[in-house]
Amino acid sequence: MVPFLIVVGVLVMLVLMIVGMYNALIQMRVAFQNAWSQIDVQLKRRHDLIPNLVETAKGYMTHERGTLEGVTKARQMAVDASTISDKLAAENMLTSSLRSLMAVAENYPNLKADQTMLRLQEELTTTENKIGFARQYYNDEAGRYNTAIQTFPNSIIASQFAFKPAEFFQLDDVAERNAPQVKF
Repeated sequence: MVPFLIVVGVLVMLVLMIVGMYNALIQMRVAFQNAWSQIDVQLKRRHDLIPNLVETAKGYMTHERGTLEGVTKARQMAVDASTISDKLAAENMLTSSLRSLMAVAENYPNLKADQTMLRLQEELTTTENKIGFARQYYNDEAGRYNTAIQTFPNSIIASQFAFKPAEFFQLDDVAERNAPQVKF
């Protein structure tokens, strides 16, 4: 009878350990998904600022239609992206087109002095900083989650319950790793 109780006790402990590991993995997955939601909120704010920025610049930049259309098109691609990898690519393109807009805007002194443009520039800079912090938090959570699903014994549980690694939010271009420098 004692050996039977020992076996049952070990099995109960094993089941509790598996349940605990599974629940910990679920909590980590929810944490990195929440972190992605924080990025998404800031990207939405960025996407909402861009039409105002383009409209303000449009009045001054009559000869830069291609640049303005490129920013608008890149913004729409970013808004329409649904998967994380699509969003990463679209956001990289949007950052690049915003850089082009800001570089071209340097040639328009009246635009650089416009109060609406100055306010939008400040909001965009603040939003870019928030996006940077949200990316860092997301990558921290994604790294914690990826480490957990790849280490033993969690890796056994992760493979049995189809836990997939989280994608890191990485920028393709080394120059894009810095926030856009907006100077008006």
